[in-house]
Amino acid sequence: MMRRISVIGSSGAGKTTLSRALAEAIGGTHIELDALYHGPNWTPAPNDEFHRQVSALAQNECWVVDGNYSAVRDLVWGAADTVVWIDLPRRTILPGLLRRTLTRMWNGTELWNGNRERFRSLFDPRAENNVLLWMWTTHRASRRIYSAALADPRWSHLEHHHLDSRARLAEFRRRFVNASD
Repeated sequence: MMRRISVIGSSGAGKTTLSRALAEAIGGTHIELDALYHGPNWTPAPNDEFHRQVSALAQNECWVVDGNYSAVRDLVWGAADTVVWIDLPRRTILPGLLRRTLTRMWNGTELWNGNRERFRSLFDPRAENNVLLWMWTTHRASRRIYSAALADPRWSHLEHHHLDSRARLAEFRRRFVNASD
């Protein structure tokens, strides 16, 4: 039975949506790594503080961690029993990510610690400031990194689910989220 789940994938792939639903289904806490990492004005958390927070949360009995931070992967995966990798193609992710980003901008949605996405960021040529460009430019490397990481014997204790299509993602939700309703 899944009790400690790490959900990974590209920006806009659906990590947070799935993580929230999984946390509710298993009666656990949803932990969004972005919320721990991004302080006010998008200031990154100091590494030691980020590690301390994640380490403390990973000790809980039942949780779903949503995020891709390699700096804390060992902490999360070391405590996890399951990894769910949402590995959708860029062409599948991009329209939804654009829609989500524009909706957040239009509504002024606060993400974490007072941070909001800004319209001007869509024109920023620096991937770290432009979520669409970030997803597009990191997608291929992330796939290589996650494939290698999940093949590493250190993580053989993890049950892992590789969801590489909308159909597989929907089937996973039916089996593990809707089954608890």
